[in-house]
Amino acid sequence: MYSLCMLTRSLDRAETRNISIAAQPGSVVELLGDARRLPDWAPTFARAVEPDGQDWLIDSGAGRFRILVRVSREHGTVDLLRPEDPSRGAHMRVLHNGDGLS
Repeated sequence: MYSLCMLTRSLDRAETRNISIAAQPGSVVELLGDARRLPDWAPTFARAVEPDGQDWLIDSGAGRFRILVRVSREHGTVDLLRPEDPSRGAHMRVLHNGDGLS
């Protein structure tokens, strides 16, 4: 069992969420790091996604904005960042969760 920890941060707030996932950590990192899959697991954040150079254009339904996706398979991390301000975004880490009870 593995946990996904996600920290979202903007200038006015930070929020941490944890969920347990019954999947191999590499599979979870691959899913999270594939921006084309954002509408599958975060539909309120991204209704549609399209590549734009090294960035991705996200259609949230309320507007369009650009993100940069950084993946470290070695460290089990995926960051979804605002290219114009990398201090803003979502930082995700896949961690071992023993038997999944937390």
